[in-house]
Amino acid sequence: MSGPHVVTFGGTGPPVLLLHALMGRASTWWSVAPWLTRHGRVVGADARGHGRNPHRGGRWRTPDFVADAADLVAGLGEPAVVIGHSMGGLHGIALAAEHPDLVRALVVEDVGVDLRGRTADDWRALFDAWPVPFPSLRHVREFFGPAADYFSECVEERADGYHLVAGPHELVDIAAEWGERAYWDLVDSVRCPVLVVEAEHTVMPAGQQAEIARRVGGTHLVVEGAGHLVHESAPRAFQGAVEAFLSWVLDEDVHVTTGRV
Repeated sequence: MSGPHVVTFGGTGPPVLLLHALMGRASTWWSVAPWLTRHGRVVGADARGHGRNPHRGGRWRTPDFVADAADLVAGLGEPAVVIGHSMGGLHGIALAAEHPDLVRALVVEDVGVDLRGRTADDWRALFDAWPVPFPSLRHVREFFGPAADYFSECVEERADGYHLVAGPHELVDIAAEWGERAYWDLVDSVRCPVLVVEAEHTVMPAGQQAEIARRVGGTHLVVEGAGHLVHESAPRAFQGAVEAFLSWVLDEDVHVTTGRV
């Protein structure tokens, strides 16, 4: 795992892997990189179908994304703290469940693991409602409002204006899998320390993130006033929660015994 789709944010020490959400890319994490790099060597990657990842136009599924993340962490030389938002949180859970030797601890931000009933048509309707192409970056920022900084990283200029870097049809195909199965089996296999950060105004099913934390013996935090992009809409609360968690899990006295922390 190397190339223009892998972003090295900086820092030294234990590796920290950042996994972005659907529609996103690794560079959307630059807002948290300045303080995260105080805790370790921070890296991220554009997932398949996103950003500069060379894998385009395929029917990518969760095992594909997890295999890529596993390859990246294996190349870092030691287990990583994994921080994932939404889709990235799901991939982080799967990585921790299937490759426990690669994940030291896990932070998931506004994640869903059981979205059965949400169809591809629901996602297609969302993307179809966006006025793409946008005439300018100003139009992108005005349309997305509080999430403008995030989505400004997710578009590229073409001859007729600004488009999502990730193709909408490919995004719909990726998301369609989530409406077909639940991932509680993966949650139940996670053995590392876990922090679940939920937005007050979450887009995920009610009670689900608290249940994730309960099943893994982790910590669940609801961030008051935050939207789905917690690290953008409530950056200080997100930073405080994650830094407190990191100060604990990166202490040499924190270890796993008898299968649980």
